[in-house]
Amino acid sequence: MSAPAPSTLAIVDAEPLPRQEEVLTDAALAFVAELHRQFTPRRNELLTRRGERRAEIARTSTLDFLPETAAVRADDSWKVAPAPAALNDRRVEITGPTDRKMTINALNSGAKVWLADFEDASAPTWENVVLGQLNLTDAYERRIDFTDPKSGKSYALKSADELATVVMRPRGWHLEERHLQLDGVSVPGAMVDFGLYFFHNAQRLIDLGKGPYFYLPKTESHLEARLWNDIFVFAQDYVGIPQGTVRATVLIETITAAYEMEEILYELRDHAAGLNAGRWDYLFSIVKNFRDGGAKFVLPDRNAVTMTAPFMRAYTELLVRTCHKRGAHAIGGMAAFIPSRRDAEVNKVAFEKVKADKDREANDGFDGSWVAHPDLVPIALASFDAVLGEKPNQKDRLREDVSVAPGDLIAIDSLDASPTYDGLRNAVAVGIRYIEAWLRGLGAVAIFNLMEDAATAEISRSQIWQWINADVVFENGEHATADLARKVAAEELAAIREEIGEETFTAGKWQQAHDLLLQVSLDQDYADFLTLPAYEQLR
Repeated sequence: MSAPAPSTLAIVDAEPLPRQEEVLTDAALAFVAELHRQFTPRRNELLTRRGERRAEIARTSTLDFLPETAAVRADDSWKVAPAPAALNDRRVEITGPTDRKMTINALNSGAKVWLADFEDASAPTWENVVLGQLNLTDAYERRIDFTDPKSGKSYALKSADELATVVMRPRGWHLEERHLQLDGVSVPGAMVDFGLYFFHNAQRLIDLGKGPYFYLPKTESHLEARLWNDIFVFAQDYVGIPQGTVRATVLIETITAAYEMEEILYELRDHAAGLNAGRWDYLFSIVKNFRDGGAKFVLPDRNAVTMTAPFMRAYTELLVRTCHKRGAHAIGGMAAFIPSRRDAEVNKVAFEKVKADKDREANDGFDGSWVAHPDLVPIALASFDAVLGEKPNQKDRLREDVSVAPGDLIAIDSLDASPTYDGLRNAVAVGIRYIEAWLRGLGAVAIFNLMEDAATAEISRSQIWQWINADVVFENGEHATADLARKVAAEELAAIREEIGEETFTAGKWQQAHDLLLQVSLDQDYADFLTLPAYEQLR
C-alpha cells in the first residue's frame, strides 16, 4: 500500500492578488511545505531556548562567552568561504522594502548592495509578502517599471552593470505567516520569505552572475545560525545547485549574539558572508534581556546612545576583529537621515554627522556600511573610498589591537547620560507615528527626517517600559510612571489630530496605534516583540 500524499499548504483568509499565481505555484508551495515539515520543530525548540536563556539572564544579570564553544574560538585554522565576486565589494549598502518604486530606486542607487527587506522595513501584509517577491523576480527579468500616480514621474532600471547586488532579508524566527498553513498550523514567516525567494530565483540569480544572498535577522545564538545552515544545505540540494552557492550575512543585533559571533560564523562557514552591526535592535535587545537588572542597565534617550558609547565601541570593534580573523566582511550601521527638500541647513548639519559616522566606521576597519536614502550613498561612498581606494574591502586589517572582556559589552553605566523628559516625549511621538503607519501596511516610515522601521518602535516602547519600571526621575523632577506616559500619549494624539485634520485623522489608525503603544509599554508582562500583538491587528 502506497504512503499517503503529504498535505499541501493552504492559503487562508487572503484576497486574491494580481499575478499571485506566478509566486504561489504548486511547486514553490510544496518546497515551503517541506521546509516547514523538516525545520519548524527545531525552530520551535530554539524559541523555547530563547525564553530559558532570558530567564537565566534575569537570574544572574550577566552574560559571558560560552565555555562549551571555547575550542571553536581558540582554533585559528578555520575561515569562512571566500566571498563571491558579487559580494566582495560591499562598501555601501542601501536598505528598504520591496515595493515597486523602492526596488527600482534601490537597484539604481549607486550602492554596491541593496538589502531587500521583508523584515523590519516591511509590514507583513499578504500583499507586501507576495507582491514583494514578484517585484524582485520582475527586476531580475528586467520587466519592472513604475510611474508615480501623483507626480507622473517614471522609473526604470539602469544597465545591469550599474545595479546593486540584492541581499534579501526574510522575517525573524519569531514571526508566523498566518495566510499559509499546513494542517491548520501557520508556517514561520522566515520560511515563507526565504522559500519563495530561493525557489523562484536561485538559478535565475546564478545565471545573472550572482546568487541567492541573505541577511539573517534577530539571530540570538549559534544554534539558530546552525538551523539556517541546515536549511541552506537542504534547499540547495532540493533545487539542484552547488553547495555554498547561498551566502548569508548575520545581523548581530541581539546582545546574546554579540557573545557568539565567532560561533555564528563557524556554523555558517561554508555559507557565511559577514556580520553586520545594527543599532536600534541591539539596544532593544539589551533592554529586553536586562530589563530587571537594576539602575546600571537603564539606557538614556536613544539618540544619546551613539556608536561611540564605550559599550557600543566594544561591540563594533569586536565585530570587526571577529569578521576579519575569519575572512568575513564586517558591515557597519545605518545612516537613517532623510534629506529635506526644503531645509538646506538641516541637510548640511545632518550630512556632516553622516560623514563623521561613516569616516569612523571606515577607519575602524569596517568593509562597508548602510544608508537609508539614495542621497546618502555618495557620502558613505566617499568615506570608504578614502580608506579602501581600489581595494574591494579591508579584511586584511585584522585589528589584533582589539581586546574585549565580557563585561565591556554590557557596561551600560559607562555612558555618561540619563533619560530625559524630552526623550520620553520623543519615544511616544515616534512610537505612535510608526505603529500607525505599520498598521496601514507601511514598514519604512519617514518621521522627523529619519527613516524609521520596526526596530525604532521596539526601542521606543522598551525604553518607556524600562524607565517606568526602574522608577526613573527625569531632569524636570517628574517620575516616569504609567500615568505620565498616558498623559504624554494623549497630548501627542491630540497634537497629531490638530496637525493633520479631523478627516485624515479619522481615516487613519491613530487611536489604535496609541492604544497598542501603551499596551506594550505599560503591561507588566513585557511582550517579547511589539510586532506579535501588532500582527494580530494587521489587516
